[in-house]
Amino acid sequence: MGLSKTEIFTEEQNEISQYAKVLGNPARVAILQHLFKINTCICGDLVSEIGLAQPTISQHLKELKNLGLIKGNVEGTSVCYCIDAEKWTEMKLLMTQFLNQDISAKECC
Repeated sequence: MGLSKTEIFTEEQNEISQYAKVLGNPARVAILQHLFKINTCICGDLVSEIGLAQPTISQHLKELKNLGLIKGNVEGTSVCYCIDAEKWTEMKLLMTQFLNQDISAKECC
């Protein structure tokens, strides 16, 4: 499988694609929903809450953190996670602008 030629696309197109990719996994959506629901940092409860193995949860958290949607703080031997409000707001704005585009009234196909 060939590499994606991200350099031929705009920064905005690449960013929208990255958000769509990270939100395209139901486990990541469930993690984000849980973090919003509890509205605080969480350490370790995700395995029992989501129902996936710890390594799987850790991989999903890593993806969310790499994109900046969540942030983590080390507390003892645990890492506690919460939503990064600033990045979430940036994503919402970008995705809303993209999704609010209207189709022209002329017929197609």
